[in-house]
Amino acid sequence: MTTIDLEEQFMKRVAADEKVEPKDWMPEKYRKTLIRQIAQHAHSEVVGMLPEANYISRAPSLRRKAALLAKIQDEGGHGLYLYCAAETLGVERDTLIEELHSGKAKYSSIFNYPTLSWADMGAIGWLVDGAAILNQVPLCKCSYGPYARAMVRVCKEESFHQRQGYEILLTLCNGSADQKQMAQDSLNRWWWPSLMMFGPSDADSTNSEYSMKTKIKRFSNDELRQKFVDATKPQADILGLTIPDPDLKFNEQTRHWEYGEIDWEEFHNVVQGNGVCNKIRLRERNEAWDNGKWVREAATAYAEKREQRKNESKQVA
Repeated sequence: MTTIDLEEQFMKRVAADEKVEPKDWMPEKYRKTLIRQIAQHAHSEVVGMLPEANYISRAPSLRRKAALLAKIQDEGGHGLYLYCAAETLGVERDTLIEELHSGKAKYSSIFNYPTLSWADMGAIGWLVDGAAILNQVPLCKCSYGPYARAMVRVCKEESFHQRQGYEILLTLCNGSADQKQMAQDSLNRWWWPSLMMFGPSDADSTNSEYSMKTKIKRFSNDELRQKFVDATKPQADILGLTIPDPDLKFNEQTRHWEYGEIDWEEFHNVVQGNGVCNKIRLRERNEAWDNGKWVREAATAYAEKREQRKNESKQVA
């Protein structure tokens, strides 16, 4: 069977919504597209722990501290699931981590913005995790089985994170005038970066068309961005906060909220490594990796010793 025949057969399976599994034949472009997307997703979960970790010691109560710790732990777990899914495509986890630490690999641009107040923990949960949910729920039906299955648990936990963030902002907005202003300031800073999270506009996206054709993705970047704006505007109204977009208006004909022009120059600048926190995030990740070396070495030594004892027991038997 020729490569062309195999590709035709592959596309028929995808069109029929059959799941592609690790041992199945797949086009090289499909495999590389998956590795790029899953790795970027995994890196985003791991780097996303950093801006929130900054507030573990400054949470306003023990309840908030415990919830924030749980959320950060969840994100570490999400990274683990995703690195495992990427490994099923024949790439080593150490390779992916090395690419992240060297700056070669990309992760979500949103995590290169600073967290300046406790309200940012609310904004990240509400906006960033809210955008992530819209991106990730369709991935539960991704054509690649291991990725789709990993996303089921990830999405359940992300919904908890979003509710947690919204509740933080709701509490602030029902507090003093200064607390509500803190929430508004946070929304002002995180709104536009959250819209950028969905990636370039469809006209400028180089990967979106193929990903949708092979059902890795189910919706385009602009479709997801519109869903996010439509869902978030009523939530902002409940909080009593103003979305920082003077061009935001409701279109009675389309029944959608129309939003202003996104600063794509800023987006590309951050993606290229020139954001406020790009260098800080990479430095912190490398430091964490170096500081955890003794743990990895101890775990490896324990596993090797255990295997050695198991083999010795077999020989005695």
